[in-house]
Amino acid sequence: MMKIGTQLPDLQTENQEGKTIKLHDFKGKKLVIFFYPKASTPGCTAEACNLSDNFEKFQDLEYNIVGISADTVKKQKSFHTKFQFKYDLLADISKEIIEAFGVWGKKKFWGKEYMGILRTTFIFDENGICTQIISEVDTKNHTEQILV
Repeated sequence: MMKIGTQLPDLQTENQEGKTIKLHDFKGKKLVIFFYPKASTPGCTAEACNLSDNFEKFQDLEYNIVGISADTVKKQKSFHTKFQFKYDLLADISKEIIEAFGVWGKKKFWGKEYMGILRTTFIFDENGICTQIISEVDTKNHTEQILV
């Protein structure tokens, strides 16, 4: 997994509109990247809505927010439209970004093991340096975890 002090990787993928977004373009700005397992599922919806509901707090502190999952552009668009998120959702179908951040791994659900996205949030400063990693995400109160 990416570590604190690591540089933001120069990777790109499409957002919910099919527009290419380059992570490197956020250099010079503070950035919150949250990885979530699957669009429109209860936990992911709670987390994404919590961040969107508090978007002005992030803007006041000059943070940008980006959500990333392995969902398709079409699924991201549907999720984005349904909840009117105030930030981009990125479709990392190839899992290039997900694997670069080290958030693809073994998970357990009802005793069954499978591979999936490990819900994790990374915070980067204006220089593109990772300053905080949250791996124990409280989906309903995630804003408070980030803005401590």
